[in-house]
Parts: sequence; structure tokens; C-alpha cells
Amino acid sequence: MNTKPRRVPGPDHPISIEPSPAHVVVRVAGKLVVDTRSAVILREASYPPVLYLPRSDADLSLLQRTHHATYCPYKGDCSYYSILSGGAKSVNAVWTYEEPYAAVEAIKGYLAFYRDRIDSMEST
Repeated sequence: MNTKPRRVPGPDHPISIEPSPAHVVVRVAGKLVVDTRSAVILREASYPPVLYLPRSDADLSLLQRTHHATYCPYKGDCSYYSILSGGAKSVNAVWTYEEPYAAVEAIKGYLAFYRDRIDSMEST
């Protein structure tokens, strides 16, 4: 039986999620992928902060779900999307936790982007 370890954030591995005050715009190959004022910032242990952007503010027609998947014991199963207009550079450029664990429920319905797989992510 292959069970995935499940962990709860705490003092040894803190995770916090807070609203971002920024207006965030993501572009790939001249196309507007996301335009939002409703991003959240996830801060996890010693990792760099990650902006999660609401799906509702993304042009989902530009994304294609891939078979790639990962697992985080603190957040759960992670699914990936490619941005078709970005070509090979934008394969698996987007990740999302569709059913995140309770401790990070606030990122449900949000997308995150690898910055080196998109053309720009502007925050103002």
C-alpha cells in the first residue's frame, strides 16, 4: 500500500497565506493570461513567496492540462497546465492544488506560475 505522507504546517514548517495588494498581469507570447487584483501570497518555510492568482481572472482557454503531477505533504496533490501559445518554454508552466489540504484551503481555485516559463508577470 502506497500512502502519501500528510503533514500539518507548524513552527518547524510554517505556511501563511495573505491577500496581495498588487495588481498582477501575466503575459505569454503577447497574450494576456491573467489580470487580477485578487492574488494571494503563500509563504512557506524558507522558500521564496509564491503568488497564487484566481482561476476566475485567468483566460483558461490558453491553458491545457497535462499529465504531470506532484505531491506536497503540506498542500496535497498538484496538477499542471501548459500555456499553448508559449510553446516548449511554457510546458507545465502553471500549477494548482485543486483539492488542497485544510491548512491551505485558501489557495483552492488559484493558479501559480513558474516565472521562467512565462514572458512576464507584472505586479503594480
